[in-house]
This record gives sequence, structure tokens and C-alpha cells, in this order.
Amino acid sequence: MKKPWIRELRDWSVTLGIAITAALLIQNYAFAQTEVKNISMQKTLVDGQRLIEDKLSYHFESPHRGDIVIIDGPESDKRLIKRVIGLPGDAIDFTEDGHVLVNGKQLEEPYVKGLSYANGMKVPYTVPAKHLFVMGDNRENSQDSRMLGPIALSSIEGRAVFRLWPLDKFGGLE
Repeated sequence: MKKPWIRELRDWSVTLGIAITAALLIQNYAFAQTEVKNISMQKTLVDGQRLIEDKLSYHFESPHRGDIVIIDGPESDKRLIKRVIGLPGDAIDFTEDGHVLVNGKQLEEPYVKGLSYANGMKVPYTVPAKHLFVMGDNRENSQDSRMLGPIALSSIEGRAVFRLWPLDKFGGLE
């Protein structure tokens, strides 16, 4: 007959093993920590900030206009952080005074730094099926869909949902 403390130790070991396995699965497949490594999302996000990325929700729903997404970049070792501006089928255009038009209506974008221009792309531009049109909030210093073209939905890694660092900016992202 086993001693009670051995059984209790075994039970705790199994529980701890399951908890560690679940935590690793959640971290790798549902959520991840992401560091901002450029200035293209200023004034919303700045270099060095740390974010929590939701990698799960886009398996159940499509991105929404205004979401901040993490994208597998054109170079295999780079990830991009951008804001969704256009959804599949949307017509993207720009006003002469530097604002974005989606389907003929000017976007309200209080988070934008700088002015938004087409930068040589042919407009109006219709976002293809299964793609997004994304831009950085720092419009004059962003490599985005104006240069890269539309972003395939399959390239979207996740959505930035929470700011961890710095502590004075700790909290959700709007």
C-alpha cells in the first residue's frame, strides 16, 4: 500500500505538468508577446513598447477596420505592426489635404501622425478578396500597403490587444 504523501505528491506533479503544458500551448498558439521595433505606428505605439498579441480570434472572426495587426513581413525575419484601413472589396482613396477615404467616406483617425497620401499608388484602389489594406499611424514614415500592396489574410499573425510596457502606458489598445 502506497503512503498518502506519495500519492499526494504524484497528484500534485500531474497537476503541475498539465498546468505547465497548458500555459505553453496558450502562450505559443493563443497569445504571444510582441515588441514594437519601429516608428511607423507613432503616436499610438512607439519603439520598444511590449504588446500582447491575440493569435486566436482571427481563426473565428475576420479583422475589423481599425484593428492593429501583426503581419508576417515581406522579409522572413521581420514582422510588421499596422492598422487595418481597408477590408476586401473596399475602395481606398486619398484627399488632396492628406486624409484617407474608404468607399468615398473620410475616415475619422484621431490616432494618425502626419498626412496620408497615395505615395504613387494608383487610386482609387480596390482591396482584393482575402486581402487587407493596412497603414501605419505615422503616415509619413510607414512602409505599408501603399508600397507593399495588399496584405493577404493568411499573412496576419494576430491582433495587438494589450500594452505591457512601459508601465505608464499599461492597458488595452483602442
